Amino acid sequence: MGKVEKGTNWTVFSKSQHRHDGLNGFLLCFGVSNVLLLSVDGVLLVDTGYVKEQKIFCRLSCIFRYGPDDIDVVGHCFTRDLFESTIQIYPPTGEEQKPLTKMQERLMKKIGDKAMPFSFQFPNHLPCSVALQPGVNDPDKFCAVDFEVVAFCVENLEERIHKRSSVRLAIRKVQYAPDRAGPPPTAHISKHFLMSDQPLHLEATLNKEIYYHGEPISVHIQVTNGSNKNVKSVKIAVEQTTTVVLYSNDKYVEEVALEEANDQIAPGSTFSKTYVVLPLMTNNREKHGIALDGKYKQEDTNLASSTILKEATDREVQGMLVSYAIKVYLLIPGLLGDISSSDASVEIPFLLMHPSPGGYQLNQEDDELTVEDDEHSPPGTADMENDE
Repeated sequence: MGKVEKGTNWTVFSKSQHRHDGLNGFLLCFGVSNVLLLSVDGVLLVDTGYVKEQKIFCRLSCIFRYGPDDIDVVGHCFTRDLFESTIQIYPPTGEEQKPLTKMQERLMKKIGDKAMPFSFQFPNHLPCSVALQPGVNDPDKFCAVDFEVVAFCVENLEERIHKRSSVRLAIRKVQYAPDRAGPPPTAHISKHFLMSDQPLHLEATLNKEIYYHGEPISVHIQVTNGSNKNVKSVKIAVEQTTTVVLYSNDKYVEEVALEEANDQIAPGSTFSKTYVVLPLMTNNREKHGIALDGKYKQEDTNLASSTILKEATDREVQGMLVSYAIKVYLLIPGLLGDISSSDASVEIPFLLMHPSPGGYQLNQEDDELTVEDDEHSPPGTADMENDE
């Protein structure tokens, strides 16, 4: 069962298994950014009277999933481990451990002498959590990159992990925006028409390169219509492109925000205007193929963040790549009206990301730490993400 407890800049997640294993997990997460190599830290409550001669391990996994769990189609497994790291928690191996975090110290003081700490480092090449939203009528058509921490009790690592002797917590890895952004992006095009001496020139500019989730995007367009054509309307769209690079290079292109205006631009005239579009998950709940920042049953999420590939990173290990672009269209009717219409269009790439939350600080005067089980939380699920 899972419970979320929040203090100043901290989130503690607990998960317990009350059958015959004596395991109870408490998971902490520090920010995992696009630059820093940070850790996932936690504490296990272990009742050694139940464990007896067995060993307790903890495992951090990054998993690519396609379709329901444990599906095999024509001999190909649709679940693949992109990363796995396993450490032995009990009995202690004698290896030198990293210093405890202050939150681990507080948890261990509260839990008592049965508490055992663990810590994992995130390798710099791992992808971020991302999931394609399945269709309403096809809930099993699920594609995602997931992370999870599993604590389990076995005699050896070759032994099968049973649900009754393990606890699992799903975690979410997000990528924060870089500290420095590039110049405001711009794009332009000159379109020539038959029987027109001068072209139609379109220029579109964003006021910055990086936008945060939930932030409106201002698109300024400047049109010089030297042609003999009349512009009937203007369309501004935000397109999300998701490329599944792991198994097939499938590509999903979806409009996640749209603004249409009946702004007409006569031949020989100029036009200047700023439009505002707002890409939000709440406006795209019914669309299949929209990429999200991980998907969990207990809570809503947001549109997936843009993928920033680091140098020498293997594209395939990323599972899925996400990018965004603004598309600006000028609709131009032809001789037969809308039937033979054409358009002048430009595309402006931009980044949609989470703002960096800054450093995490533990205030010793925080409210008293409490960790409880939540009997209403669905078994087998618990979420963890950076407390922003």
